[in-house]
Amino acid sequence: MEDFWAGVLWAMEIWLYLIIGLIMIPAMFGFSLGISETYMTILVKTLEWATLKLQKAKADEKTLKNSASNGDRPKPSEGGDFTLSDCFYFTRKGIESIVEDEVTQRFTSEELVSWNLLTRTNNDFQYISLRLTLVYGLGIFIRYCILTPLRITLAFIGLTWLVIGTSAVGLLPNWRMKSWLSEWVHVICYRICARGLSATIHYHNPENKPKKGGICVANHTSPIDVVILCNDGCYAMVGQVHRGLMGILQRAMVRSCPHVWFERAEMKDRHLVTKRLKDHVNDKTKLPILIFPEGTCINNTSVMMFKKGSFEIGATIYPVAIKYDPKFGDAFWNSSKYSMVSYLLRMMTSWALVCNVWYLPAMHQKEEEDAVQFANRVKSAIARQGGLVDLQWDGGLKRAKVKDSFKEQQQKQYSSMVVGDDSSSNSD
Repeated sequence: MEDFWAGVLWAMEIWLYLIIGLIMIPAMFGFSLGISETYMTILVKTLEWATLKLQKAKADEKTLKNSASNGDRPKPSEGGDFTLSDCFYFTRKGIESIVEDEVTQRFTSEELVSWNLLTRTNNDFQYISLRLTLVYGLGIFIRYCILTPLRITLAFIGLTWLVIGTSAVGLLPNWRMKSWLSEWVHVICYRICARGLSATIHYHNPENKPKKGGICVANHTSPIDVVILCNDGCYAMVGQVHRGLMGILQRAMVRSCPHVWFERAEMKDRHLVTKRLKDHVNDKTKLPILIFPEGTCINNTSVMMFKKGSFEIGATIYPVAIKYDPKFGDAFWNSSKYSMVSYLLRMMTSWALVCNVWYLPAMHQKEEEDAVQFANRVKSAIARQGGLVDLQWDGGLKRAKVKDSFKEQQQKQYSSMVVGDDSSSNSD
């Protein structure tokens, strides 16, 4: 029995040494040994091969269906252009238009063009061939038995390093060295966590990176957005004070870096929030603030209404566009369906996390602009760069009912369509 436990201890030591030597140390100094690149190359070729197999199977299935039917809408064999069954076709199309409106579909997982060998995606597994089934089974083994334990270990090490490192830095006097050490500890933590998600991040236009004394605003898909951005630089976070594990992390982080945490009652006081944000950005020695103005996660296909609060301060705005590649895993966090723990487990059992980050040129509020117009201009720039749909709807509709003002606006539009505008009615 002693030999068994000695063997287990030896295996754990080897496992830890491999993680430190092959992943942690390269992550700390910002370089790669090529392991993740090789993994991504093999993964891309495997998914391309699986896609070809699925496309061939769908083409064969479509040929068989076309031979048995002439389409969705039935046509009479001779004479006439309308049949009673046509009403079902148009009814179905009408219901689809109502259910799949441009708002509701932004809070569900993004539709994939082809299945990516993950059962959680929209296209669940169906038997195509023996070879594809074997590859699918091998993928399950790799993701759950090899990658997931590795990623959980790295996440634990990264978060532990964050708590210990920031707490130690917090004991130092407020010298210039403290600020440098704080940024170093934060970046290392986020890089380790990014390696724990097999993240491949492509940063574009680094000359536009946010600078101290400004506000970085970005579209919001996932809590992992913070890890993605902080992997390339350090930011001051803004948010509500939490309890539990999140509270421990917040208290440790604020010891070494001036993050802006609010109590629940303080978040409702707009003047207090604005004052604290202004005080932060006016101090050019403090890190740029990172804010997600949408206020909720959107499914990587669009950008919804930006809250105007961060645009009323008068600070320089540094827009950032983030776009994930859904082929390797669904980064969207549907907080109304999954808890944070279950979401992170889903991400750790995905293939990888691949995304593009674009730093846009700094933007300033124009004299004739109010905060809402400025927010919309920044939002449009982010949507245009990231290839996202620019929507005016409030992301709060994810959990709240539609505001009466929105209903009235739609009623006015419908009224103008039916009876015309005031000018036309007066002229009549």
